[in-house]
This record gives sequence, C-alpha cells and structure tokens, in this order.
Amino acid sequence: QTRKLYEEACDIYVRAANMFKMAKNWSAAGNAFSQAAHLHLQMDNKLDGAINFLDAGNAFKKADPQEAINCLNQAIEIYTDMGRFTIAAKHHISIAEIYESELLDVDKAICHYEQAADYYKGEESKSAANKCLLKVATYTAQLEQYQKAIDIYEQIGTYAMDSVLLKYGAKDHFFKAALCHFCVDMLNARLSVQRYEDMFPAFSDARECKLVKKLLDAYEEQDVDAFTDAVKDFDSISRLDQWNTTMLLRIKKQIQDDESDLR
Repeated sequence: QTRKLYEEACDIYVRAANMFKMAKNWSAAGNAFSQAAHLHLQMDNKLDGAINFLDAGNAFKKADPQEAINCLNQAIEIYTDMGRFTIAAKHHISIAEIYESELLDVDKAICHYEQAADYYKGEESKSAANKCLLKVATYTAQLEQYQKAIDIYEQIGTYAMDSVLLKYGAKDHFFKAALCHFCVDMLNARLSVQRYEDMFPAFSDARECKLVKKLLDAYEEQDVDAFTDAVKDFDSISRLDQWNTTMLLRIKKQIQDDESDLR
C-alpha cells in the first residue's frame, strides 16, 4: 500500500517537474525531480533515483550551478555503488564543466577531470581517460604546476606515437611538454626536446620541434626579437592556440626580465 502511494507521489513530482520545465522555472523543476529521486531511493529503486537526480541536475544547471553539482554527485554515488563507472565518469565531466564555465573554480574542475580519468582507466577506456587528462594538463600548466602537466603530456605523447591513428597528434603533446619544461628551466627544455626526438624521430621534422629549437637559441642569446620573429613565422602558417600563446608569453617575459637585470 505504502509503495503504491510512493509510486503515485513520484509520478506527480515528475509531472510537476516537467510542467515547471515548460514554464522555464528551473529551480522548481530541479526541486521536484529531486523529491522524486528521494522517494525512489526510499523504495530502493536506485536506478530511477539516479535518473531523477540527473534530471534535477540538468534543470538546476540553468538556475543554481552549486545545486546542480549536488544532484549530479548524488547520481554519481548511486552509479559507483552499482559499479557503473563509465556513467559515473561521464557525470564527473559534467560537474567539471560547471566548475569551469559557471563557478570558475579551476581546482575543483581539475579534481573532477582526474576522477573521471581514473574511472575511465579502470574501465579500459584509454582515449576517454586521455581526453580528461589533457584538460588536467591544460589547467595545471596555467596554474604553473608544470611538472604535473609535463608528466601528462609526455605520457599521452608516448601513447599517441605508437598508434597509427593518433601518431599525428603526438607532436602537439611533446611540443606542449617542451614549453612547460621551458617555463621551468631552459636546459631541461633542451634535453627534453632531444629525448622526444630520440623516442619519436618524426618529431624532428615537425614545425613545432623546429620552433622550440629556435626559441631555445633566442633564449640563450637573450634575443627577444629573434624569439618574437620565430613565433610570428610559426603562427602565420598554423595558428597558435590560447594556451600555447600564454606559455610563450611567460617564456618571453623571462628573457625580458633577464635583459633588464643585466642592465
């Protein structure tokens, strides 16, 4: 009897939630889905509960990002309890994206991308894991946690160079690793570029590799103009993305700072 009442209540909450959605009243829709989810859990309908938490999360995304994260976390908990790690990983990515774009909390975004990567690795979804790890590397480098970024770029570069499909992208990963090295220490950057060429001979012919070598020479000569020209030449043929530009500006600033120290 009680179960029947719960089931009817669930249906009513879900119907109400959908009406709120049509009216674009996102908070009310989120709350109604969330109520339905809790009732499902009381009836031990775990999967239905998880689905309603996801519905709630999607509604809250438009009104209350923090509440959206709470609902997605509750769904994740159910999925991990059931051993459904691939689905849990997917929702960790959703949370990471809310932290990225809505709440602007890069540290928390990194944590959720790492968690997703771990789950994907455990399920042997290597390429999905690598996608998440590249996000981690992008952000950790921006936060000047260069060693962590280097480890990821080198690991993924090494994985890519042995794959027929991914081989072409390997040079990008090694290029980014080299730039991270360069931000820390010029000598290490030179040694790492040699190491990448030994491991992956195709890297030697890549424009990215030639650019790094020109930049290293310019850095040694403390020649800001040569540095700027090399970057301009490269950029005129293939555009440097925002991340690369940020790293290159950091390196260029080091030359300028060294120059003014010498004066």
